[in-house]
Amino acid sequence: MKNSNPWQFVGWLGLACGIALLAVACASPTFSPGLPTPTNRPTPIAQVTPTPTERWMELQLRMPFPYTTPLPPPTASALDGVYAKFEDREGTPVPCKRCPDYAPERGIWRLGLEKGVYRVYYQFWNWTSIGSYTVSNDRITFFNDPNCIEDVGVYTWKLEAGKLTLKVIADDCAIALRAKNFTLRPWLSCQPPNREAAITDHWLKPPGCYAP
Repeated sequence: MKNSNPWQFVGWLGLACGIALLAVACASPTFSPGLPTPTNRPTPIAQVTPTPTERWMELQLRMPFPYTTPLPPPTASALDGVYAKFEDREGTPVPCKRCPDYAPERGIWRLGLEKGVYRVYYQFWNWTSIGSYTVSNDRITFFNDPNCIEDVGVYTWKLEAGKLTLKVIADDCAIALRAKNFTLRPWLSCQPPNREAAITDHWLKPPGCYAP
């Protein structure tokens, strides 16, 4: 058997390497001079504004913080329920980044009272607040509000014919805007007036008493 020429082997090896490099070069994308190199950019995510129902349900998952007063025991009161009102003051509210808390602007407001927790929602601004409350006889006391952590609001209350009427005794929260908002007009109950209405859902709901 004749011995193979080592230089012939080197030549074949060099030819194989050249073909491989050429294949890689042909498979790689080429870009014209002066054109920017494409980059992977994240797809922008559109911001979705929650619906009033979604915003209200989200608020139900939150609990007050005991800023200055311990949270009251989770005991139901005669006032427990959801109430709504429509403020019909003149003019259209203007969107703002830092609107005055509790300013009674035009539109639908919602008030929830549930076992020592009160929740407030203003539909136009998607504004919410939360705090604690206690009921004693004809008095209701609001506290632990993040918009006025040191202020305590004391009111008298009356619930008749599906209308909750509050009258302020003392409340400086949000430069007294909470008192103005809570007492400007009665809050209409979102609870069905009787068992039949609750079963059939056939009753005239006040504005803001949308389905949960």
